[in-house]
Amino acid sequence: MNGIQDIEKILNDNLAVMLYFSAPTCNVCHALKPKLFEAIEHNFQEFKIVTIDVSQEQEVAVHYNVFAIPTLLLFLDGKEFLRKSRHMSVDEVVREIQRPYEIMLS
Repeated sequence: MNGIQDIEKILNDNLAVMLYFSAPTCNVCHALKPKLFEAIEHNFQEFKIVTIDVSQEQEVAVHYNVFAIPTLLLFLDGKEFLRKSRHMSVDEVVREIQRPYEIMLS
C-alpha cells in the first residue's frame, strides 16, 4: 500500500509529513505510537502521518535508510528535517518540531 512512489507523492502533496516506521513485533513501537500520534495531531494539525510496517515494506525502509525501529522521519516541504530512532520521548520530538513548523507556516 505505502510503496516508495506512494510516499513520494504524499511528501510532494503535503507541507508536513511524518513517516513512522514500526513492526508488529516491536513493543516499544506500540507503546510510543498512540502518545506520539496524539501529540503530533494535537500540536501540529498540518502533519500527514504515514505508518510503515517494516515487516511488510522492507524496500521502503531501505530506501529511507531506516535500520532500527521505531524510527520517525519528519519532512517539511518535502525535505527531511528530523530523524529519531529507538529512544525518543514524545516531549523531545514535539520540542524539536515546534520552531521549524512555526517558521514554515508563518
